[in-house]
Amino acid sequence: MNDKKLNKKDRLKMFLRTNLQQASFNYERIHALGFAYDMIPAIKKLYTTKEDRASALKRHLTFFNVTPGAVGPVVGVTAALEEGKSEGKDISNQTIQSFKVGLMGPLCGVGDPIFWGTLRPIIAGIGASMALDGMIAGPLIFFFVWNIIRMAALYYGIEFGYNKGSSLIENLKGNTLQKVTEVASIMGLFVIGALVQKWTKININLVVSEVTTNGKTVVTTVQDILNQIMPGLVPLLLTLSVAKLLKKNISPMLIIFLIFVVGILGYWIGFLGV
Repeated sequence: MNDKKLNKKDRLKMFLRTNLQQASFNYERIHALGFAYDMIPAIKKLYTTKEDRASALKRHLTFFNVTPGAVGPVVGVTAALEEGKSEGKDISNQTIQSFKVGLMGPLCGVGDPIFWGTLRPIIAGIGASMALDGMIAGPLIFFFVWNIIRMAALYYGIEFGYNKGSSLIENLKGNTLQKVTEVASIMGLFVIGALVQKWTKININLVVSEVTTNGKTVVTTVQDILNQIMPGLVPLLLTLSVAKLLKKNISPMLIIFLIFVVGILGYWIGFLGV
């Protein structure tokens, strides 16, 4: 059992690392390496053996994606869960992963429109207008105002997430944690399902019919028919196929390469469209 607690200094170290959230980005696991990097100060503080630290790092190398400016609460809650696990509380790897995945959707849904869709364009617009008038303060205002807001969201997000996560663990009794884990798992599956429809776009461009009426030609493709039957069916089938290949220990990089090849060849022969 470990009686160490994460203090403000530890959380400050994590905050500093969150500023490099997108320094390492890949299309297989998105921000996974960045998140694992954020968690290193907590892992070093909470776990003493090499095996426990390696296991904790491995937990956080799975797929992860949240708007960089909104990642603070996830880091804070995860740190609290890791703290509870290191103290011997009944917190499984699945519980930690379920909470992370469960928070991905809501924070992306809030983070993207606030940070990318509202704050940054407004601040950049103000700065650009001043710069066009020859004011050196324009780009400086953009740089400082944007980063002050972003860093404040990260710092206070970590504090909020950690405090809420710690109180949650302390107040859980009996099989409550199991129930909360189940809810988080269901939410996580819901988020992943929604991401399939949002991120996976396939357009089967084969023409089924062309009907000309009053000089207007209406073209019907295979994709039009599939959209009428069940929108998102082909992306779902592709996702399930990839999951099956991963279960057979096929290299993710090989799968990505095959998808690239099929996409390029499909577009070249006219089977797939944009």
